[in-house]
Amino acid sequence: MDQHTAAATDQLLGEGDMPPVHEVNAGATSPFLLTSDHYGRALPRALGDLGITEAELTRHIGWDIGIAGVADRLADMLGAQLIAQRYSRLVIDCNRPPAAASSIPVISEATTIPRNEGISEWERAARRREIFEPYHDRIDAAITRRLNAGQPTVLVSLHSFTPVYAGVVRPWHIGALYNRDTVLPQLLLKHLRGEGDLVVGDNEPYAVSDLTDYTIPVHGEARGLVNTGIEIRQDLIADQSGQQQWAERLAGILAAILGEIAVEQTAKRPV
Repeated sequence: MDQHTAAATDQLLGEGDMPPVHEVNAGATSPFLLTSDHYGRALPRALGDLGITEAELTRHIGWDIGIAGVADRLADMLGAQLIAQRYSRLVIDCNRPPAAASSIPVISEATTIPRNEGISEWERAARRREIFEPYHDRIDAAITRRLNAGQPTVLVSLHSFTPVYAGVVRPWHIGALYNRDTVLPQLLLKHLRGEGDLVVGDNEPYAVSDLTDYTIPVHGEARGLVNTGIEIRQDLIADQSGQQQWAERLAGILAAILGEIAVEQTAKRPV
């Protein structure tokens, strides 16, 4: 489908394309709401291969390697709702503000993305409308439902990171990410360090900000939810065994700190 045909149909996704949102345990009563912005690496049929090789598409530039297996298992273990996004971050990055240059990247690390160069405003809008917005609208609706029902909600945004970036080795096994709200991240850091066998990143390998992130600032902080980002090193979760082990570890830790979150929140209330 060329741009003229696409414009005529006013649609990017068509027959044979999967829905953008993957959801597990909709309506779950667990306080945890899990999200995964870079869960999948699907491409709309209209965009072909984006002009890059399959080997490039399966690298970390295309998605968060291993996080899908962790997210699904963790949702099952916690009985928690998971809302995830199936399309490659190279089509549109669902953890970037739409106005950011990295929202639809023309280069990722050293890899150019030819199909993203010089695209029309119509196509940019179509990617937002058909992939980005349905995903974030679903998260927003889930939070609204939960808040209206008086259901405690803790937002956990799941990601993975590459062991080496720009030639620099990253020593961390896992990191807790945050911006303004430090309640859950600090408890998470304490429990992760208490495991005794982990190198734990405090806002490493990334820090959350309004300019570079979307899910935590918009759905966590703006809605007043206790929240954290979790980054797991990709080589640790590249296979099913690693995904299972890390899901089990996180399930135990997150379940253990639920009571501490309540204590923290109670302690912060004015007398």
